[in-house]
Amino acid sequence: MAISRKSIAVRVLCIVVLVLAGLCIWKRPDHAIRVGTASISDVLCSGVFVSGLAPDRVFAENFAADKGLALLRPGLHYSVDRVHRRITTDWHGRFENVATYYPSYGCALTWQTPDAATLQAAGDAASPVAETEAVVTPNSPAIRDALARAFEEPVTGPRRYVHAIVVLHEGHIIAEQYAEGFGPDTPQLGFSVSKSVVNALVGILVGQGKLDIHAPAPITAWKDPNDPRHRITLDQLMRMTSGLSLAEEDSGFDPVSIMLFRMHDMAAYAAGAPLKATPGQRWEYTSGNTLLVAGVIRDHVAGGAAGLIRFAHKELFDPIGMRHVLMEFDGAQTLVGSTRIYASARDWARFGQLYLDGGVVNGQRILPPQWDVYSSSPTLDSPYGAGFWTNVAAAGDTHARINGMPPGAYMASGAQGQRIVIVPSKHLVIVRLGTTVDPPNYDIKGLVRLVADVSAAIE
Repeated sequence: MAISRKSIAVRVLCIVVLVLAGLCIWKRPDHAIRVGTASISDVLCSGVFVSGLAPDRVFAENFAADKGLALLRPGLHYSVDRVHRRITTDWHGRFENVATYYPSYGCALTWQTPDAATLQAAGDAASPVAETEAVVTPNSPAIRDALARAFEEPVTGPRRYVHAIVVLHEGHIIAEQYAEGFGPDTPQLGFSVSKSVVNALVGILVGQGKLDIHAPAPITAWKDPNDPRHRITLDQLMRMTSGLSLAEEDSGFDPVSIMLFRMHDMAAYAAGAPLKATPGQRWEYTSGNTLLVAGVIRDHVAGGAAGLIRFAHKELFDPIGMRHVLMEFDGAQTLVGSTRIYASARDWARFGQLYLDGGVVNGQRILPPQWDVYSSSPTLDSPYGAGFWTNVAAAGDTHARINGMPPGAYMASGAQGQRIVIVPSKHLVIVRLGTTVDPPNYDIKGLVRLVADVSAAIE
């Protein structure tokens, strides 16, 4: 019997509908929308209540040029409740997510609300001491010009929105510049610069004899020796060679997006990921590795979030003079060490100086000997060390890994151009913070030029 064209068209349409329905069930667009509204609430909360900026400015700088949100933007709506210090974001009145600010702590989505002990510890750790030194204007015209060029907006392409630059030479601030609304006391979100803080906390525990980075990571979910993940080490987690299936694509569908914006217990979620490569054999950057390390730190310090806040300030932040640090935790009291640590630009510079000085400050050893060398040593054929991006050449490698950056330089680096560049050969630390929505490099060319200009000027 002949089949009519109409029947064929109907069947094709049915197949298309079924395929699209299957894709929707598989991809779950509602998950991505919920990730989007959570992300917006979180970032707006940080900008408005931690850094003290106008909400429209925060949204414009962080999301207006974000191509990933282009389809959602017409239906997005956010509101600011200054009485309760709360940001609410929804899409066409649905998929609502709320982020609330807590003084001395930071922001939390609804399922990450900190308990009283955590807030008490954060309040106790907060420094009442403000920066008393005036903004340091460089004496060198060449350095003044270098900073001006770094702040200058390009004629075409993404805007830089540089918020702060601080330059340390021989351990002293020789130059700094801030955008309107920012200053030496303004805490700024480090995004993945936070991973370098996790590196430091691990280093402290290693120095205290409490952790061995080359032993199997002490993660309860992997304690069975027959589990192929049992042999993953802390070193492999920090170097992003765990082999875990935890893709980070910032799509709203990927495991890391779901982990950061949907999960109550982020470390447990990451620990449930299967292997997709032999540990130690393949490099793949993922914040899931860092959350697993943060879970290990939590368990070894004890006392939950409150205990880790006290530990971090006593062993790291206070000795090196970081005065404006805030740390956020998930619902299981694990530090969101992949992305959610704040500090002022001067604080971030002091953190970089600690590594430049080999882990010692004022004669006190904070990090184990050679921890800076370990952290900046390249991993496999990647430009990554252990919590830092590196320009240190691998054995037999004569090529610069960051084109134009001084040999031996390395940096803490986060989304939108948060950078702490450490240049041992020049005794130099340069911090650059901003909201450059230009993935994946976030104005790396401008950063390289800034480092080159400052390096030339100090000579």
